[in-house]
Amino acid sequence: MAAFITSLESVAEIVLVIALGYWLRGSGRLGDEFKGNISFIIMKIALPASIFVSVLKYLNRDKLASLSGGLIFTFASFTIGYIIAWILTKVFRIRKGRRGTFINMFVNANTIFIGLPLNMALFGTKSLPYFLIYYVMNTISTWAVGIFFISSDDPTVEKGAKKDFNWKKLLPAPLVGFLVSLVFLLLAIPVPEWINKTLDMVGGIVTPMSLIYIGIILADAGLKSIRFDRDTILALLGRFVVAPAIMIAIILIGGSMMGTSLPNIESNSFIIQSAAPGLAVLPILVDQSHGDVDYATNLVTTSTVLFVIVVPILMQIANLI
Repeated sequence: MAAFITSLESVAEIVLVIALGYWLRGSGRLGDEFKGNISFIIMKIALPASIFVSVLKYLNRDKLASLSGGLIFTFASFTIGYIIAWILTKVFRIRKGRRGTFINMFVNANTIFIGLPLNMALFGTKSLPYFLIYYVMNTISTWAVGIFFISSDDPTVEKGAKKDFNWKKLLPAPLVGFLVSLVFLLLAIPVPEWINKTLDMVGGIVTPMSLIYIGIILADAGLKSIRFDRDTILALLGRFVVAPAIMIAIILIGGSMMGTSLPNIESNSFIIQSAAPGLAVLPILVDQSHGDVDYATNLVTTSTVLFVIVVPILMQIANLI
């Protein structure tokens, strides 16, 4: 019951902010120019700042080294997830403009904004180190792999067309923020408190602004855009069934091969995080690559709402492992 209430409260907060964006757009208070500017602010400024501060806040060199074993489990989970998702885009012939979104929904989760508070509520502060393992791998996966599936899925680029090499796409701002934070972490470079607080303040707008953006997209498309077509159902099954199933299988197989099992709190944290809703910034990433923004928005919204049902079920399954 505690898990259900916690997930319900987390979802309610998110839905209310999305509703705010929907109302502001529908009432004409947010124009087309704001819709374009909000994407730039989040992706180029706020998100890199948020990632930089989060890494330095939740990790240190000793903790990074001591938790390296868990990275193997999560790395295997993400790798297998990408392979399965890519194969399914071929099997079910997911159309261009949706493939990158489909793959990212299978693999990458909204860990820091939904996963973190839920993990803390369910397992307490002692679960934080294990959450960080998943967070680090999820961050690397999103900005080093997932974003390229989206950018390569641009329907405005003809198949076989020659592309100029773009260093900006190789190193997107959020990934740069993560790499810079690792340099500061590993070299123990001190960050003045006032700079840290400034970056933390700027990074704090990522979640509300991303959710407001989703509300804007919903207002433009209409509430009828929330639907359960074939591609949506397949992606949601990937997020809530396939991804946690992969993680559970790896935990069981890895534990038997190593002759020792992960602590319950660590395995439970991995399982819950593997089924967290889709990235709140997914519609923005898809929009930048001229993909199906309505599809991405629909997946983020529906996965966020359905998460409240999934968490209690996963908790019961995790307790049996």
